[in-house]
Amino acid sequence: MRQTRRTARPAALLLAGLLPLVAGSVAGCGSDQEDPPPASVGALPSEPPASSAQIAPTAEAPATVDPCALVTRKEAERLAGTGLGEAKPIRETCTYNSPADGPTAQVEVFVGPGAKKFLDIERELGHELRALAGVGDEAYASQEAVFVSRSGQWVSVRLVRLNDPAENRAPLEQVARTVAGRI
Repeated sequence: MRQTRRTARPAALLLAGLLPLVAGSVAGCGSDQEDPPPASVGALPSEPPASSAQIAPTAEAPATVDPCALVTRKEAERLAGTGLGEAKPIRETCTYNSPADGPTAQVEVFVGPGAKKFLDIERELGHELRALAGVGDEAYASQEAVFVSRSGQWVSVRLVRLNDPAENRAPLEQVARTVAGRI
């Protein structure tokens, strides 16, 4: 039997070279701390990067607002007309859900670009929007949500209930006024 000697394939060599890099980046996964952004290639940092707390709000990046502080659980329950569970904050949202054994209800609070996008989608779908005079810099209400802008910050509050939407009009407008005062 004749033995032939095989040479390493270029793809195998490439994978062998990348393995330590991949292993190193995977080792950092699961940590609660965010990695710092990569430095520009060829540039030397003249000063340390500013933390998000040091960055001044601008029209493009308004100050961060806690969505659960804009609508409290008690206010969400008043809006929903029923008891709701604890706030469930996830990134720029806060959700209050009804208990499984209670009537169906949910209050969702969105802050930032997601709130503005929600309004834009409502417009694209042709949903009826009423302007709310004297609320924030700009405010609108639909049958199930309100949208408020103040100082460049957009917030929307959405109510899910199995009732006549006309019953929700006044409570939604009231929560819009409350939110506008807290932004």
